[in-house]
Amino acid sequence: MKNLKSVEVAKCAIQMATSEREEEEYLIKKLRESDIYAVAVDIGGNLISSIPKIIERALVASKRTGIIKDCHVHDGAIAGATRDALMQISLKANGLNVGGKIGIARQGEHISVCIFLSIGLLHLNEVVIGLGHRAIPNID
Repeated sequence: MKNLKSVEVAKCAIQMATSEREEEEYLIKKLRESDIYAVAVDIGGNLISSIPKIIERALVASKRTGIIKDCHVHDGAIAGATRDALMQISLKANGLNVGGKIGIARQGEHISVCIFLSIGLLHLNEVVIGLGHRAIPNID
């Protein structure tokens, strides 16, 4: 197993968040060959009222796929990285309806959360991306 830098793990999270639904399983399997755990999950709604749900979806998806263990250190890392990504996009999408995906990738101690959204505003669509990273311990 080659240990990747945080930049490469972040690129994997971005790749998952920007992938089409049909690509997800292929990407997950391909990344797994490099000992990278990854998942993507759809999100949408009014950004401000959806923040707790977005963090919850990131946590549930991470636990369900084995990216993190069920412990407060890992929970805090996912919640914190997701919140960082949300803060990066909140200025553009504050109070507006959004739709997109969360991409999460982890290898070893590096974990990244990427949020890629389309912002609906009448017939105009804006695109925004946010990224958060944490270093977490391996717990067996």
